[in-house]
Amino acid sequence: MSDTADHSPNYLAIFGILCLLTAVSVVADLVSMPGLKILIVVVVLLVATAKAAFVMMFFMHLKFERKWKYAILMPTIILAIGLLMVLIPDISIHYYDLDIPQAP
Repeated sequence: MSDTADHSPNYLAIFGILCLLTAVSVVADLVSMPGLKILIVVVVLLVATAKAAFVMMFFMHLKFERKWKYAILMPTIILAIGLLMVLIPDISIHYYDLDIPQAP
């Protein structure tokens, strides 16, 4: 049987999962406890990653593609990592003198 056989995912269930994940993200963002700030950021980023994975897998049909999709994505991943490595000096080095008072 072919790897790209006729698949029909339940798009309404996926929509419900995306709505639930959005609600979790909003509730986590509305929690205002100073000690949990890092945990809230981690939860919101994990929810955003899960939502992006659902959209890519089902609405972009990547779940039903063959294994060659990884070969196509590899140059993009290499360029993204290279871009981050090239921009690290710009992000970490200040372009202004710290002895001069800065506006608040």
